[in-house]
Amino acid sequence: MRTSIFVALSFVALVSFSVSAQAPVVGVADPEALFKSPDPKLNANKQVVYGIFRDLLEANHWELADKYLTERYIQHNPNAASGRAGVIAFFTQVMKVKPLPIEKKLKSKIVSVTAEGDLVSVAWPREYKDPKDPSKTYTTTWFDMWRIKDGKADEHWDSAMKNP
Repeated sequence: MRTSIFVALSFVALVSFSVSAQAPVVGVADPEALFKSPDPKLNANKQVVYGIFRDLLEANHWELADKYLTERYIQHNPNAASGRAGVIAFFTQVMKVKPLPIEKKLKSKIVSVTAEGDLVSVAWPREYKDPKDPSKTYTTTWFDMWRIKDGKADEHWDSAMKNP
């Protein structure tokens, strides 16, 4: 009896998942507010990450990297080398990004910013082509996390997979 109930519930769950649409991942209306904290230390750490997002990742001003990244910058992304010089080379030589104007506000959609101790994590939506139907896209959540040391990012993690 229990087995047949389990099988029936499993079938209902499987059918529900296969016919229901994913809820899209969306950012908040005011991402800048997420990079603030009433705690002075957490606020300072969040502001470092805000600068990384706005000046480096969005505007591609990697000449400003020494303002935000330590020289030893430990990188856990499998596609970029550790060290400030390694991450600069990844974006400027491998990804071949070109500087854009630095905007007053973020262009990126942000889902959440969490700060605890010396760590700051940012979750944001990413859009990909649907492998089952390349004419469609889907969203998922990407994350980046930095360890802040002496006012600069000293270590970085993200959800990157190794490039082929």
